Amino acid sequence: MALTLATFTPFSPLLVRAKRERKATTVHASSTSASTEKVEIRVCVNRTCARQGSRETLLTLSGLAPPGLSVNSCGCLGRCGAGPNVVVLPKGELVGHCGTPARAAEVLAWMCGPSFDPGTNLEALGLRKRAELALEKGNEAEAVALLSQAIELNPSGGLHVLYHTRSAAKLAMGDNAGALLEAKEACNVDPKFPQGYISQGDAFLAMEEYNSAEEAYATALDLDPSIRRSRSFKARVTKLQGKLMAANASS
Repeated sequence: MALTLATFTPFSPLLVRAKRERKATTVHASSTSASTEKVEIRVCVNRTCARQGSRETLLTLSGLAPPGLSVNSCGCLGRCGAGPNVVVLPKGELVGHCGTPARAAEVLAWMCGPSFDPGTNLEALGLRKRAELALEKGNEAEAVALLSQAIELNPSGGLHVLYHTRSAAKLAMGDNAGALLEAKEACNVDPKFPQGYISQGDAFLAMEEYNSAEEAYATALDLDPSIRRSRSFKARVTKLQGKLMAANASS
């Protein structure tokens, strides 16, 4: 392909059912086909909720969510001042005061049922954040060690992100083959995770397997067409196209 540019006990009175007659929908972290309807969490990032930390809530929920559960930002959900507010779709249930990692994990535990352990998932997320800081400082070996600890916890949410991040760490260490294996494992956990295919493309590019890199980037683009606007993705494509042109010219 050518590449171009459970039962829920309310933990606050602020959980509001938009339509009370709807039956509960459970998202099982181990399966993306547990429900025929797409289940999604939207986090208000409008001015009031943003001041109350909703952008941090968005990052936390994204990092904890199991495969098959989408987490996206949205505009005002109402009930301003009682935020950060999130809404669970398709049921339309509004949850207020979702401003801490513990609260975010509580929401996911309600949605996913007993398969989602808040403590384990929060511990894994904390290790991943420490690993990302180590990676930013150039301490790739430390990052890999922290991510390995997190993966050993076998969290039900965010496991694919852990493998993706460990792939980036190994690539930075020059372990291209190891990075590719990690990226493939991320996609095994969540086949619809575009960043996993981007990581595969990065590893293939480093290994000078340009056609495979092109295919991996194209798969990521198919899964999430919005990444076409990403500066980092554009840079990857430009670099790949330069390598392909050079390889074709020398053949």
